[in-house]
Formats: sequence, C-alpha cells, structure tokens
Amino acid sequence: MSSVPDRSEVDEEYTWDLESIYATDDDWEAAYEAVAERVDELSSYEGEATEDAETLLAVLELRDEVMREVSTVAAYARMRRDEDTTNQHYQALTARAQSLAADAQSAASFIEPELQALTHEEFEEMVETESDLETYDHYVDDVLRMKPHTRSAEVEALLADLGEVTGATGEVYTMLSNADMEFPVVEDPDGEATQITQSNVVNLLKRPDREFRQRVYEGYFDEWESVRNTVAAAYKNSVKADVKLAQARDYETAREAALDGPNVPVEVYDTLVETVHDNVETLHRHAELKRTALGVDELRMWDLYMPLTGGEGPDVEYEQATEYVVDALEPLGEEYQSRVAEGLDSRWVDVYENEGKQSGAYSGGTYDTQPFILMNYQDDISSMYTLAHELGHSMHSELTKDEQPYVYSGYEIFVAEVASTVNEALLTQHLLETVDDPEFRTHVLNEFAERVRSTLYRQTLFAEFEHEAHRLEEAGEPLTADRLDELYRELKADYYEPAVVDDRIAREWMRIPHFYRAFYVYQYATGISAALAIVDRILEAGEPAAEDYLEFLQQGSREYPLELLEIAGVDMSTSEPVERALATYGERLDELDALLE
Repeated sequence: MSSVPDRSEVDEEYTWDLESIYATDDDWEAAYEAVAERVDELSSYEGEATEDAETLLAVLELRDEVMREVSTVAAYARMRRDEDTTNQHYQALTARAQSLAADAQSAASFIEPELQALTHEEFEEMVETESDLETYDHYVDDVLRMKPHTRSAEVEALLADLGEVTGATGEVYTMLSNADMEFPVVEDPDGEATQITQSNVVNLLKRPDREFRQRVYEGYFDEWESVRNTVAAAYKNSVKADVKLAQARDYETAREAALDGPNVPVEVYDTLVETVHDNVETLHRHAELKRTALGVDELRMWDLYMPLTGGEGPDVEYEQATEYVVDALEPLGEEYQSRVAEGLDSRWVDVYENEGKQSGAYSGGTYDTQPFILMNYQDDISSMYTLAHELGHSMHSELTKDEQPYVYSGYEIFVAEVASTVNEALLTQHLLETVDDPEFRTHVLNEFAERVRSTLYRQTLFAEFEHEAHRLEEAGEPLTADRLDELYRELKADYYEPAVVDDRIAREWMRIPHFYRAFYVYQYATGISAALAIVDRILEAGEPAAEDYLEFLQQGSREYPLELLEIAGVDMSTSEPVERALATYGERLDELDALLE
C-alpha cells in the first residue's frame, strides 16, 4: 500500500488556489477561445507594424495583451496537469495551450524584424508623436542591438520553422533518459529491493550504508554505459546545431551567440571559470572533510553526495519551516516579510506530495495571477530551503509586477536565481543566529555547503565542459564518446583532486539534461555568487543595502542583467562577487569543521 496520498486526501489548505485563475474548466475554455481569436487579430498587422507611431503602439499593446492572456491559459492547464500527471484531461488541455502559445509566437514573429527596419532616431521621432511608446524604449533598444545578427525575413522564418528540428536532439535525449532507460534494482541494507530512477538516484547516494551507495552508483552509471554511443551522437549533434545556428547569425562562436541574447559579455563567463579555478582548493577541503567524517581512507565517487552529518537530519514540519523562513526575511523589511507571510496563508503553495504529482519544485503563476509554488515537502531541512528558494522567485515576480508593465515583467536567467538564493542565505544566517542545537546547526551548515558545492563549483565544471565541447566542434575535432569521457574525467579530477576518479564518473556528462540548452548552467554559478555578495552587503550595511536589493527586484527586465545587478551593489564584470561567495563558503566550512570536532 502506497504511503503517498491521493490528491483528494490532501487538506485544501495545503493545496494551491487555482480556482483564483479560473473557477471552472468551462471558464478556461471560454478564455482559450477568446484569446485564440485575438491571435488572428495580431497577425493581421503583418507588414504594417512601423507604418506610423499609432500603429506601432497598437501592435505592441495588442501583442502584450495576447501574450498575457495566453500565458495565463497555459499556466492554468500546466499546473492542473502537474497536480496529477496521469490525468488525461489536463494533459490534453496542456497540449492545446502549448499549441496556442506556439501560434501566438508565430503570429507575433513579424514584429521584431519590422522594428529592425527602424533606426534609433526614427523610433525617437515616433515617441515624440506618441508618448506612450516610451514604455517600450528599452525593449526596442534590445531588438535593435540584435540587428547585426538578424537575417532576412525569409531566413528568419526558415530558422524559426527549423527550431523543432534543431532542438530535436534534446527531445530524443529526454525520451531516452526518462522513458526508455531502465535502471537496475538494488538491494538495500534491509534486504528490500530498491529501483534506481532518475528522480531518486541522488537521494539513494546519500544513504549511510557505503556498500549500498556503491551498488547504486555502479548500477546507475553502468546503465548509462549501455547507451553511451547514442547519447554521444545526440550531444554531438546538439553542439553542431548550436555552432551552425551561431554561424547563420554571424557570430564567431556558439558561446558568443548564447551570451549575446541576455547581453552578457563572454568575459563574465571566463572570469567565473578562472576565479573558481583559483579557489578550487576550498572544494578540495570540503572533500577532505567529507572523507574524514566518513572515516574512510579514500573518498570515492559514491561518497560525494553523502552529507558530512551522516544519516538523516532533524524533522522540520511545514508550519515550523514557514515560521523560520518568514523570520529569516526580516532584513528585507517588514513589507516584504509580511507579504510572504500573507502569501503562505493565501494558498500560494501546493505543499505535499500526492499520487501522480509532478516531482521537484517550482515557482509559477503569471502577470495576472497570484504566485503559485509547487512543492513535494518532506519535513526536512532540504525541503525548508527549497521553500525559501521558491518564495524568492515568487517575490521577485510580485515586486516586478508592482512596478513594471508586462513587457518587462520577466527576467533573464542570469538574474533569476539571485532572489531565490538570497532567501536561502538569509535563512542560513537566521538559523545559525537563533538555533542552539548543535545537531540542527550542523545540518544547516551542511545544507549550505552542499548547495554552494553543487551550484557554484559543479555548475562551473559543467560550464567548462560545454565550452570545451563547443570549442572542439568549432575547431573541426570529432566529438566521440571517448573524447567526451576524457574531457569530463579531466575536469572531475581537477575539481575533486582528493577523491578517486574512476571510469564510471567519466560518463556523468551523459546524465546532465541542461547540456541540451547550451551555455545555460554557468548562470546558476553567477547567480549564487551575486546573491551571496548581496546578502553580505545587506548584513553589513542594513536598510540602505536592502532597499537597493528591493529596487533591483522591482526592475524585472527593464535593464540588461549586469546593469540590474549594479543597482543591488554587485559588479559581475569583476571577480569580486565570486571571490566573496567562495570566501563565505570557506567560512561556513570552518564552522562546520568546528562542530564536527
């Protein structure tokens, strides 16, 4: 008998309030039909967008209205599906919503090429005629700066149509890794058969029994060995597509093309990698602490996920977690703190696991809805941190909506992880200041250290790997399975020098789905670096620094990412934020070492 309840058995107060979007599915259908008609209205402006100032304003405002409505229709369907992923009805609604979103994007695809026919001066003249166009000044600047890398309307249409094809390797990988691969069953220390899955493998590698961890590790990576040539072919062609598309848009490298989208200089990427390399000995120290805590002669790859604290940590029930999190946010001011508390009382969060529910956690919602947070809360410290993390995303969106029009309501991934990690760091600080229990404090410090290890160091390692893989492709060198294994193994040995690097870990690159979205992962590392620097500043300077941070949150995408972070007092064009983050990591390791002694 499963211990996971059916959806109907979960108390309403622990579920999110999707009825606040559409009271019934019939209301969703009406909204779907209404916005579908407006999609056709949008496409009727093709060829006329920049005819005059009034027409341009009408087109941009209509585009925003349509996209707002489509996003809400899509969000409702997806979140209903995520309540129970086996529900065929909501699977169908989600598919329809995705198709509608694609139609809307296609209908609006003429706008940016037509805008690029303008000069900055011509747009300014239009603003003088129609002052409401000034709202779109940064958006138009962003569109115009991409003009050198935008092809003719015919070529752009072809590239858009080829999007499904060029992205197909990622879809193939997803189906292989999530649907077709079957990982082995291993026997746990109690003699129970345990099926290894993509979802549970990391948790299994945290189990105290070392022989069990080794069986899990070997079984998991041996299954990847059986498909290594297929995965290598998929990744090779994904890299090749990145390179060809970059060339089609007149970029020298795929990395330059990827970073130019959010307008991040490639030097930021290089500075991150160089700074982490200069401080890799701190990670080595963490690994050595782990070896000592485990009482082993050699740290093996199946030991890396094992907490320094050993075993399971203390229980943290959901109500206690919400209290800790809200109290931790005090440095951000009463208004921020009370808004989080109110949201937690207003069914922002879908708290507990139920049969068929989407795994993991995320922050959702749209410009026209309240935030919605999906959780699978497990009454532990890790879940508490995940709650703080997702609330950071939700509050970022809320504060942006308060101050910005829809066109700037989103934000680039480069800044997206800052708000979530600021909340995590404030939670760590609060718990260490207020909780005296040594065991609890040890688990808090371990959680912090593991998040830095996995986010700052691990993601930088990934960033190095994909940069080198693309560089090899651009140099005309073959990306074989053996070459990719060799490249990854060298990096793993460098980052985890105190540990034994074996042949199986050389295949770890095969299990990373983010590699099919090239040059994405480095932003996790820059994000945590910026966040820890911001928290240091808030704790040192108090209210003025907190106000700067809140202003940053309110800007959405009104400026480019590096300019936004400067508002919060962080200069990501330098190594200083990364160095500060690594210094904080080292200090926390000192505290953890002292407690373990």
